[in-house]
Amino acid sequence: MKILVTGANGYLGQGIVRHILDAGIQAVAVDFRVDQVDPRAERRACDLFSVEQPYDAFGRPDVLLHLAWRDGFVHYSNAHIDDLPRHYAFLRAFSETDVKKIAVMGTMHEIGFYEGCIKEDTPCNPTTPYGISKNALRMLTRALCTKNGKAFQWLRGYYIVGNSQYGASIFSKITAAEAAGKEEFPFTMGQNQFDFIDYEDFCEQVARAVAQEKVLGVINICSGYPEKLADRVERFIRENGYRIKLKYGAYPDRPYDSKAVWGDGEKIRAILSAK
Repeated sequence: MKILVTGANGYLGQGIVRHILDAGIQAVAVDFRVDQVDPRAERRACDLFSVEQPYDAFGRPDVLLHLAWRDGFVHYSNAHIDDLPRHYAFLRAFSETDVKKIAVMGTMHEIGFYEGCIKEDTPCNPTTPYGISKNALRMLTRALCTKNGKAFQWLRGYYIVGNSQYGASIFSKITAAEAAGKEEFPFTMGQNQFDFIDYEDFCEQVARAVAQEKVLGVINICSGYPEKLADRVERFIRENGYRIKLKYGAYPDRPYDSKAVWGDGEKIRAILSAK
């Protein structure tokens, strides 16, 4: 099996490519730069959307894993709307080839404000350009796969916990602040409950999901249970031996964040338990 991974040089892409390779699967890694990608992969540095006939150009892969996305943590960036037609054109081009499966990274933010367990058929009502664009791409990708007879996976990501200071999550920002010698980190009251998943577990779940053929459709990449934001961040600080303290109440909660939300982990548990 050969898997093409776009956005491979990003925070998530690096770990996912590594887990794919560790499973003995061939990976073609594509991004503007590929200097942080595992050298075991076939690495291609390019502007993804300017490549003509990308299926042939990238070695006719069996599976497309499309991670590429600008400004994923900047929910009101204009890039989400501007890039949507480019993502669609790229996926449409692949759907008209001999590729067997198209898998795309989604986000729980495509759901919009919701409380409770998110299932595959939970209605989506996103309220930010990021969520709206991801939700539109999910529907468009499913339509393309249905029309052209391709297996479809939408990998809906939740809140990733990792201690890299180069990401854009709150955990990366705390790590960067600690490295800079900051004594306090401005924070909300941290009462919202989210589905947190450790970075390595996230990357393994994505790699395992795209490497198998039985479980398709929307797959939650998640822990499957909620945890209070303040509790998880405080635990993260302790786990890493940081000295920084949270300054509670410095920021208000974002109005579009749910009070308690988590993913239904039935599908990913089935994938992980399969031999």
